[in-house]
Amino acid sequence: MSGRSIGSDEGRAIDFEQGRVLVAKVIAGVERVFRGKREIVELALTALFARGHVLFEDVPGVGKTTLARAVARTLGLDYQRIQFTSDLLPADILGVSVFDPDTRKFELNKGPIFASVLLADEINRTTPRTQSALLEAMAEGSVTIDGATYRLPRPFFVMATQNPREFQGTYPLPESQLDRFISTTSIGYPDRDTERDLIRTRRASELPEDLVAVTDAKGVESLCDLAGRVHVSDPVLDYGHSLVEATRRSPYLSLGLSTRGALAFFAAAQARALVEGRDFVSPDDVRASLIPVAGHRVLPRTTAEGPESKRRAVETALCAVLESVPAPT
Repeated sequence: MSGRSIGSDEGRAIDFEQGRVLVAKVIAGVERVFRGKREIVELALTALFARGHVLFEDVPGVGKTTLARAVARTLGLDYQRIQFTSDLLPADILGVSVFDPDTRKFELNKGPIFASVLLADEINRTTPRTQSALLEAMAEGSVTIDGATYRLPRPFFVMATQNPREFQGTYPLPESQLDRFISTTSIGYPDRDTERDLIRTRRASELPEDLVAVTDAKGVESLCDLAGRVHVSDPVLDYGHSLVEATRRSPYLSLGLSTRGALAFFAAAQARALVEGRDFVSPDDVRASLIPVAGHRVLPRTTAEGPESKRRAVETALCAVLESVPAPT
């Protein structure tokens, strides 16, 4: 590790060795209650440190809420959960201005979006109008209410979920909304030994509320800044850019990665390197970031029916892209 150091927006300095130790503590803390899925914990932290958001496409009951609560608790961040339903209104998310007769002014009653970690549960169950309430927040870190713009806390991290197997009463996220997520993934079921252990010790297991924070909002901001300083060598940059171009030429894809998608791709690779304990991006970071970042941004040529078939077609196409571009040694 190098001894390069940076200063966060709040003035806290942190070098890469300190960042490596802190990230390891965060992962260890989260894994005390969210076990057997280290790669998912690392992906969630990668999205956070890249200043992005993550969408989990999964069936209920695999630990998405536990993961979100554990991440927020371990990082010392405010946490809110919104259950998205068909009758949810934008004001239920953003808040509303209320007239105060004493001050004769309108005062904002802040909604749950004013939290550092927001779990948007079953986000596709609400109407497009309500979904759009998150667009400005996720892109700009601010919300506009009654003509006034309010800054959201920093960091601001959305962890959203949707069930890919249910279609009735759902509203598929438009491309503009999907593009706000730096990555998408599926948690899946735990392995046999982990699930068996969870069943045996379910009453003795720790809860997210039992976790001790190992940092705070300023520390997380420092890690986000640090991720942006992770070194990308020219050969690795060329390799990643060749993968981006290959998605645009792929015979299996009708739409490849955009320039904004390419920027998110490299930001995720830098953040993954930090999570893995390195101050430089390796070809493995680039390869591991392609499917989570590009999977919801590209379109397959096949007329796959349903999200499951579409996801498989996209993953097959992106695997072919990875095979077609040689990695630097």
